[in-house]
Amino acid sequence: MAATRTRRPERRREHPLSRERIVEAAIELLDTAGEGGLTFRALAERLATGPGAIYWHVTGKDELLHAATDAVVTAAVPPTTAGTTPQEATRATALGVFDAIDAHPWVGAQLARSPMDMDAPVLRIFERLGRQVQALGVPRALQFTAASALLNYVVGVAGQNAANARAVQPGTDRAEFLTTMAAGWADLDPEEYRFVRHIAGDLPHHDDRVEFLAGIDLILTGIAPRERPE
Repeated sequence: MAATRTRRPERRREHPLSRERIVEAAIELLDTAGEGGLTFRALAERLATGPGAIYWHVTGKDELLHAATDAVVTAAVPPTTAGTTPQEATRATALGVFDAIDAHPWVGAQLARSPMDMDAPVLRIFERLGRQVQALGVPRALQFTAASALLNYVVGVAGQNAANARAVQPGTDRAEFLTTMAAGWADLDPEEYRFVRHIAGDLPHHDDRVEFLAGIDLILTGIAPRERPE
């Protein structure tokens, strides 16, 4: 009688460590612990590996932050499709960045302090907005100014919105919080804060994304060349 052969359990195949996996894990860590919580020790624990294996793919924290920011921005900026107007493409780019920073608040700070040198994530956004400025027919002498105005608005407002969200306690009721703030605005000195008191009632009901896009439209209206009368 032949002896029964015991089947060895199959060894679980582990995914090899790659730069992509490291960047994905870094993004997850940044989302939960912030920039201060991104350490190679914490990253190694998340990836179940040693810090030395990570250093094989990235040289340090600065490179890792750059790669993580670039990955988020690349995914956030949608490709321009045929038939899309420059206005529509600008809004799509702006809203993609806004939503990305809302989901990953640390990205706003990274973009704000990132110089626009070669392969900088913020330069990717600037390029996309600049192409739409050109497509709008903005005169060559004003293209840098127009694209810069759009970039500064997009990154600045999106970053401030994310910072505001982080400034309140988790679980805070938004409508209740804004209603309380509006009441405080309404009680300000009527001579020093006439405008703020005037629009205080609009604060509890405003939609951040709607207001953001309205600002984009104001900029687009201002930079678009006027049509010549026939």
